[in-house]
Amino acid sequence: MDDYPLLDVFWTMLWFFLWVMWFFLLFRIVTDIFRDDEMSGWGKAGWLIFCILLPFLGVLVYVIARGKSMTQRDMSRAQASEAAFQDYIRKTAGPGADGGTTGSIEQLAKLAELKDKGALTEEEFQRAKTRLLAS
Repeated sequence: MDDYPLLDVFWTMLWFFLWVMWFFLLFRIVTDIFRDDEMSGWGKAGWLIFCILLPFLGVLVYVIARGKSMTQRDMSRAQASEAAFQDYIRKTAGPGADGGTTGSIEQLAKLAELKDKGALTEEEFQRAKTRLLAS
């Protein structure tokens, strides 16, 4: 047990961590290659062959050449996913079952806006609010 010094253990752990990190980056790049809609099929095949035949060089060149656009694609994909989620939440929480009526939250906001503009008195606002919450 004493024939493997502590520094060698740390050195081995560092190399293992770097190896795992490189595999993670390789899988991330292969995923990005297939998800890129702007790249042609031949371009995808070329990058994939380059990353498989010369893995260390291929990953390094891909990150240098396409790293910024890879980040932009990730950001746009995340924004589209968030927008779709927010749209789903609005559709689920907002309108009634028939899909044509406005949700009670939106109607309350419109009533408050009318009251703030002076179009409704406090009494009219309270009656409308009570009627809205009762239905």
